[in-house]
Amino acid sequence: MRGRFPVISCVIAAVLGVSAGAWPEVEGRTTNDTQPSLRTRLPAMFADQRWPKPKPGSWTPPQKSGDGLPAVFNRIRTQDKVVFLTIDDGYEYDAAFVDLVRRQRVPILTFLTTSYVKGHGQYFWALRNAGSQMENHTVSHPDLAALPAEAQKREICRSSDTITAQYGRRPQILRPPFGSFNQTTRQAARDCGIKSIMLWSAEYYNGTSSPRGVRGEFVRSDGGKGFAPGDIVLMHYRKGLAKDFTTILGWIREQGFRPAAVENYVPKSLGGNAPDAVAATS
Repeated sequence: MRGRFPVISCVIAAVLGVSAGAWPEVEGRTTNDTQPSLRTRLPAMFADQRWPKPKPGSWTPPQKSGDGLPAVFNRIRTQDKVVFLTIDDGYEYDAAFVDLVRRQRVPILTFLTTSYVKGHGQYFWALRNAGSQMENHTVSHPDLAALPAEAQKREICRSSDTITAQYGRRPQILRPPFGSFNQTTRQAARDCGIKSIMLWSAEYYNGTSSPRGVRGEFVRSDGGKGFAPGDIVLMHYRKGLAKDFTTILGWIREQGFRPAAVENYVPKSLGGNAPDAVAATS
């Protein structure tokens, strides 16, 4: 959903230092007397969010790897009924999704493929300022394990360089496309400043079909049903994301869970926000 962006968007983009790309219209329709004006809504959209931290002792943080390379994990061991929503790629731009995340204050974590988002930096700036960190999903979404070392390093380092320049923070967590990686990937990631590799324990096939051919299916990697505490859920930036995101939020709440910010459960040494010396139990 793209179109002419209003003058106030240009002003805010200039203040933020964002290049003037194709801004997806946040409104989606003309405001009227019963709706807040765009001028009123944009400052709220660009307000930094801070997410609640877990209670001490309620979770076990992922651990450093003994070989000095980025640790790999796919869930968080926790007693809390929380799940973590992560969204990959970035080649579709559902403007309603930005407003949904901001309005409902839902924590998400974004893994950007930087070649997909060229010219759409402002869309992801809005998500960044609604509370989503931007992490590394490579430049062009290759199967990293099939590439030689230097090609892997280019994919990871250049993606981090672009995200740093665009969003002011260097990614510290990598999600390899397709979940495919090897020891060379971990070495290349370390050389690019990556501290951990985050996979997933469940996937919601929003906007596409699962391997069984079922559109919009929720699939656990362990073959189970429903959510489990500490699940890291994979989704993608695809058409209809706002509608699909509303659907999964409903499922989460029906099962007595809530979304939480995964970075608050990951120690700083692995690229998160949690203290490294956390005394926690599972």
